[in-house]
Amino acid sequence: QSYKNIFRDFTKHYHELLLNENSYPIEYLKKRGINKDIIHEFQIGYVDENSEYYGQLLKKYNEKEISETGLFYKNEKYNKYVNRFHSRIIFPIKNIVGDVIAFGGRIIKEKKTAKYINSPETEFYKKGRHVFNLDKAKSAPNKEQEVIIVEGYMDVISLYAAGIKNVVSNSGIALTDNQISLIWKFFSNPIICLDG
Repeated sequence: QSYKNIFRDFTKHYHELLLNENSYPIEYLKKRGINKDIIHEFQIGYVDENSEYYGQLLKKYNEKEISETGLFYKNEKYNKYVNRFHSRIIFPIKNIVGDVIAFGGRIIKEKKTAKYINSPETEFYKKGRHVFNLDKAKSAPNKEQEVIIVEGYMDVISLYAAGIKNVVSNSGIALTDNQISLIWKFFSNPIICLDG
């Protein structure tokens, strides 16, 4: 259970940091049509380049508990833990009941690094078993029982911000049998809109 608390604290910390301090990521999100209400609803955060949050977590949780979340990796050269999502906007990935279990991160200043990264797989997060935004989409009013399946987090959030709430994402991986089964449980008319 401690992992849920760590994710909750991590989400809250970086969400507040985005809203209170970081104008550049806010401007980037605004350009993508994402206003503060949507930022708040999805608990979007921003991890700055020199984030030192590991020490804060260590006051409440032990090294093993923090390590199991996959939020940090150890830099052996400097013998310190590095935030996996530094310099990225982060999108909390929630399970079906709305608990944060992982993150997706998007770089917003061009660097020689992957545009998107996900949390590594852990005992409580298996990429192919989760569908991003299913917790919200399954509760949205939907007479037609339709759901739009898109590729990434920003695709979901942009459509959601435009008023299309019945939208989910396979988080940039090939659609798996597990994801398809999960979607069928809640929707009878899936519409696939993946990138070309």
